[in-house]
Amino acid sequence: MIIQTVVTDTDILKCWKALKELRPHLLENNFLPAIKEMISEGYQLAFIEGENGYAVSIIGFRYLQFTFNGKHFYIDDLSTLPEVRGKGYGSKLLDHVTELAKQNGYKVITLDSGHQRYDAHRLYLNKGFTIASHHFSKMVITPSQ
Repeated sequence: MIIQTVVTDTDILKCWKALKELRPHLLENNFLPAIKEMISEGYQLAFIEGENGYAVSIIGFRYLQFTFNGKHFYIDDLSTLPEVRGKGYGSKLLDHVTELAKQNGYKVITLDSGHQRYDAHRLYLNKGFTIASHHFSKMVITPSQ
């Protein structure tokens, strides 16, 4: 199980199907430019490639620094294709980001997860994450605008 970091446009496109599984609102025609822009802002995308040449599991994360927990990695995205779930891909990607955090001297990794994602919560809890807070958001522009 080799973890690769996205470097090229081809690498980004390999991640489309796995990321679309988690983020169904994404549109394929603006996927590449959106991910490239995010990478220019510090987003990192790592993946495990399947036999078909496409990513079967992805993790997207970025460096952040907050007053309450200092320098850390924030995990934006973690997704595995349904047909290969339960094979340890998500766990391996979380371990990868944990190792990167340790190498950088970060004490914390954070993420948000939808309240209905019970299988993901089980994985996070098994990997040592705790439920530390509630995340609130407010729409300031409605989708129709």
